[in-house]
Amino acid sequence: MIENFLIGTYTNNQSKGIYQIELDTDKQVLQNTELVAEAGSPTYVAESDAQKIYAVDKVTDGDQVRGGLINLDGSTTPAKEIQTLISEGSSPAYVTVDEKRQNVYTANYHTGDVTVFNIEADGRLTQTDQVHDTGMVGPKPEQADGPHPHYADVAFDGRLVICDLGLDRVYLYDISDQGKLNLVSQLTMAPGFGPRHIDFVEETGKAYLVGELSSELAVLNYNEETGEFSVQQIVSTIPADWTSHNGGAAIHLSADHKFVYVSNRGNDSIAAFAIQPDGNVELIQLISTEGEFPRDFNFNQNQKFLIALNQNTNNATLYARNPATGMLTLLQKDFEVPEGTCITLRK
Repeated sequence: MIENFLIGTYTNNQSKGIYQIELDTDKQVLQNTELVAEAGSPTYVAESDAQKIYAVDKVTDGDQVRGGLINLDGSTTPAKEIQTLISEGSSPAYVTVDEKRQNVYTANYHTGDVTVFNIEADGRLTQTDQVHDTGMVGPKPEQADGPHPHYADVAFDGRLVICDLGLDRVYLYDISDQGKLNLVSQLTMAPGFGPRHIDFVEETGKAYLVGELSSELAVLNYNEETGEFSVQQIVSTIPADWTSHNGGAAIHLSADHKFVYVSNRGNDSIAAFAIQPDGNVELIQLISTEGEFPRDFNFNQNQKFLIALNQNTNNATLYARNPATGMLTLLQKDFEVPEGTCITLRK
């Protein structure tokens, strides 16, 4: 069986934009890198059920840099441009699609803004709201210049969750039918934690939050009724004797909610944790990504495979995943993907 994945990239060196790669699940190999659309450093991409691709985009004109989104029809290759939404300032770090509300959300690390767009009938986007994080910055150098929302996505209960690396906070918003955001709560993590991405387990009321700056994984209690978080457990994602730089990056939960995986940029590894009955986690494996700076990774459709992208070494690594034990086994390590930063299974 052939499964297709969209790849977001930087375009500083080899890459030209958004790519597609194939996974042959029978042969257990990655194959056929194909350019889907040219774009300026589309570091994060999302695809709707209607096969519309929403990607981060950057336009450089001399010393002037502008950023925003490019909106594409992904039903054909190359994808056809529908709309570009470019404004002054840097481009977002995250984009996602809310199918139920037909919204798109972006988190802009550099400007401190989270923006809501509505998807019109023709697939074009119209902005409906924008919020700007405010508060005391954390103590790390990466936090000194202000708020840095790195993630804005919908939780299982329909609320919008924002992870702000600069302020060490997790924000929770209600979303109105008109696409307006109303603050429900905020959680402040330990100084220097650097919240980056989060994922939820609905049945246990737990959330799993990766701290980029602390290289830690936090287990949070989530009270759906009050919309409030509290910290239950914090563990490291890297070895105790690791002294070089590392940044926690992507986090993904297995569909059965028994395992959680985190990528480490610096240690260049995937940390696999088993989720215990009380929701706490226990490290079961730390496996090399066979490259440098694994910014993102993802599962295939039945989660028997996991693909990691190594941004700095332009390669993707394929693992077999044992659904019973959660353990990863290396299958392929030298598949070329230029400057890969985001991977998502195609619709």
